[in-house]
Amino acid sequence: MTVRIGYKASAEQFSPRALLDFSVEAERRGLDIIAVSDHFQPWRHNGGHAPSALTWLGAVGQATSTAVLGTSVLTPTLRYHPSIVAQAFGTLGALNPGRVYLGVGSGEALNETPATGEEFPGRKERRMRLAESIALIRRLWTEERVDFEGEYYTTSGATIYDRPEIPVPIFVAASGPLAAKLAGRVGDGFICTSGKDPELYRTLLGKVAEGAVEAGRDVAEVRRQIEIKVSYDRDLDHAYKATHWWAALALTPEQKEGIEDPIEMERVADANVDQAHTRFIVSDDPQDVVDRIAPYLDLGFEDLVIHGPADDQQRFLEQFTDDVLPLLRRRAGAAGTAAVGAAAEPEA
Repeated sequence: MTVRIGYKASAEQFSPRALLDFSVEAERRGLDIIAVSDHFQPWRHNGGHAPSALTWLGAVGQATSTAVLGTSVLTPTLRYHPSIVAQAFGTLGALNPGRVYLGVGSGEALNETPATGEEFPGRKERRMRLAESIALIRRLWTEERVDFEGEYYTTSGATIYDRPEIPVPIFVAASGPLAAKLAGRVGDGFICTSGKDPELYRTLLGKVAEGAVEAGRDVAEVRRQIEIKVSYDRDLDHAYKATHWWAALALTPEQKEGIEDPIEMERVADANVDQAHTRFIVSDDPQDVVDRIAPYLDLGFEDLVIHGPADDQQRFLEQFTDDVLPLLRRRAGAAGTAAVGAAAEPEA
């Protein structure tokens, strides 16, 4: 598959209009994907944002013409009923044929509990809800008068009247092996994020393949997307400081899993701000950035969604696309050629 390089539209950090302008600029500068986060509440109370991803995607679809648009990621299980997600993405796909994907995940308490007042489920239940919601969404996109009675969701004679002619792919996010197997079983794509133990990615990709095989699917048809956190700037000190807003990303799952309040999340993150840079590739050297992204290409990731943490996104986009992007495309092309060559070699 062709490698695509995209832009992470960080809805937690920027207002809807600013984020729209940055995304239009990202497309203009040659990036292939615009992936928006979907938060009800941001990581930070002070200076944070949380625009509706569903509304915003409709706007960015009309403001752009070539970039692939998707969520990274949306939770179709608690504050959204799967039927509403099916309707919304059916409309988005009809408005932007062939340019939309639905990225889904099992969610975070920060976004779900305050919006619903419901207790945040444990990991197993969240994963089971996600699997059931995907099954329901697919039925709503392919059948009429859907009567569905699952463990968590029910519909009665439900019909999505506006469906895209080109099916909307569903990408499943996973940070653990069981969710990765789910991605392999039912997903058109798999999503994860960078900056963790390299062995984890080999494990996750292996589980994606395992899930695909168990479902009788070709794992090559499951597109592999990774959100890569890059703080690149020609001023190295600026690049390091830019990561501070995102200190919450460096927290362990145990530190943040049960936090429901952005004020508390901000407090915990600021107490660990000296670790913020550890989740990012921080550099003032374009070749160094490419060399540190290269292992993800070698693992077979085909969609590289670049998350730049800087407040000044215009500066980041200009410098990244001028300095890093041409080198990265060259490296991605070489990785693709090597993969094709390896596939073409006869077995011993």
